[in-house]
Amino acid sequence: MDLNWDDLRVFLAVARHETLSAAGKQLRIDPATVGRRVGRIEQVLGMPLFAKSPNGYALTNAGAQILFHAERVEQATAAVTRDLSGTAGQLSGQIRIGAPDGCANFILPQVCARIADDNPDLDIQIVALPRVVNLSKREADMAITVSPPTSGRLKVQKLSDYKLHLAASRDYLARVGPINTITDLARLRCVGYIADMIFDKELDYLTQLGLDRVALASNSVSVQFNWLRAGAGFGIVHDFALPFAPDVQRILRSQFSLNRSFYLVRHVDDARLDRMNRFAAQLQTELRKEIDHLEANA
Repeated sequence: MDLNWDDLRVFLAVARHETLSAAGKQLRIDPATVGRRVGRIEQVLGMPLFAKSPNGYALTNAGAQILFHAERVEQATAAVTRDLSGTAGQLSGQIRIGAPDGCANFILPQVCARIADDNPDLDIQIVALPRVVNLSKREADMAITVSPPTSGRLKVQKLSDYKLHLAASRDYLARVGPINTITDLARLRCVGYIADMIFDKELDYLTQLGLDRVALASNSVSVQFNWLRAGAGFGIVHDFALPFAPDVQRILRSQFSLNRSFYLVRHVDDARLDRMNRFAAQLQTELRKEIDHLEANA
């Protein structure tokens, strides 16, 4: 007995959502039926495609191999539909992007909204994680990182540079008095990352300042940013975030600044997929445009 496209749709839904209930909701069939269909597919292939646990359904090595082929079938099927409907230039289906939460909160919403406007049949999901997204476990189709990975079968492309500066709210600055040099920071309350939860060396900002205490710490850039907005202390901020909080301003600009880069990481096999390549190209164009716009208004 051979697999058909309907079988692969079920497989893809479970692989992407990792639970029968979520997959069933997408497919509009009950979870028990999804489970039976998965069992049938595994029986036909003679191998387990998922490892079942209390946390859901995770792809086995065999499942990860099947996923690549299933996505190619999905792409081909979508292409036929687009050609017949006269929308061959548009993207469709689902694409999930993993990103550090600074990028995910301040840049990707606008970027992905514009891409969605150009591609009405495309579903875009943003996974904001304060850690490196695991592409091998298919947590996402592609990931934005602040360091290019050096191992694995991955395709890496640089997306854009961005800037960071020291910043604090006007209210906080009015309370603590003038800040003229880096040494003045030692008497102030520092906002930053939890030291043992920094998941990338490029995020270890405060070492260069010689500060050994972070009074208010979080693994989330958004939490840190909201502390600064509330006048709780000073910290290092992405310039692209500043337009979202006009009361937060840069300090010691001539004495301290950082330059970092965003990279797009994909499975090397996905580089063969026209759909993923076209999305990546749009993502790069729009992300660069959005960072330029936000930094110009910081």
